[in-house]
Amino acid sequence: MNQKAQYIFSVLTLMASAFGESSGENSDGVVPLDSPEIFKTQPFPDWLHAFTGLNAWPDENPPYIPLEFIDFENIVSDPRREFGTCPPDRSTCSFDCYKCISYDDAYTCPKLSQTFDDGPSPSTPKLLKALTHNTTFFTVGLNVVKYPEVYQQIQQKGHLLGLHTWSHKFLPSLSNEEIIAQFQWSIWAMNATGSHLPKWYRPPYGGIDNRVRSIARQFGMQAVLWDYDSFDWKLESVPPQRTESEIYSDVQKWRHKTWSPAGLILEHDGMPKTVNAGIEISKIIGPDQLTVAQCVGGIDYIRTF
Repeated sequence: MNQKAQYIFSVLTLMASAFGESSGENSDGVVPLDSPEIFKTQPFPDWLHAFTGLNAWPDENPPYIPLEFIDFENIVSDPRREFGTCPPDRSTCSFDCYKCISYDDAYTCPKLSQTFDDGPSPSTPKLLKALTHNTTFFTVGLNVVKYPEVYQQIQQKGHLLGLHTWSHKFLPSLSNEEIIAQFQWSIWAMNATGSHLPKWYRPPYGGIDNRVRSIARQFGMQAVLWDYDSFDWKLESVPPQRTESEIYSDVQKWRHKTWSPAGLILEHDGMPKTVNAGIEISKIIGPDQLTVAQCVGGIDYIRTF
């Protein structure tokens, strides 16, 4: 398991001891997992039981549920590949390997703007309190149903919510049915918790090719990539593979790269150190930032209920 995968594993398997044992915020401003403000799992809705025949949210390997609107003949036949491998043919338009951008990918912004992946988490409320601008959060479905109160806090603050799959799988390694399941269960979690259908999604690890895109488009979604990677997750590695000062130095460089700072920054709100870094980065950039939808002049959600 590489360092980024280890970080993601820690985000998805957070234990209460990592955040203190008492209710309310701890000394870092993070709400502990056992706080009644956090630990309220989203109930499994009746409408989803009626549609799927299931009674509970799935584990990290969600079942594929057939959908009438998915046309398998319109799914591109790019070959499956494992994380860390690259296709020999650049025609697959892989972002993680070749930084390839497709015609409908959102990948930049006219103003330098933050985006956050992997939440919601017990660390997210601290970030919400500190931000003075609206931003975009790409949420993991498992975390949405685990921390619905935090998800709703993000929504109530006016931030844009996007999809980051159900359990942070590397999508090009999955079958078509497994990719659909990663999308559909995350969409259902967001609908059950926030009463909306997402327009924007970010593929974990930037793992995307034309096959993944052709499936996501059938859900009406568009991919969101990035100009700059903060590599903030390296703060959580043991020992740390990156320092706060290195991250902030990079942000300063991005601010002065052009006469008018522009671009999307990849960050994370899954752990305390990445949230602390995000707060400092927001101070460096300032409040003149945009959500992804504002960056490209698009809609926030496909539909709200």
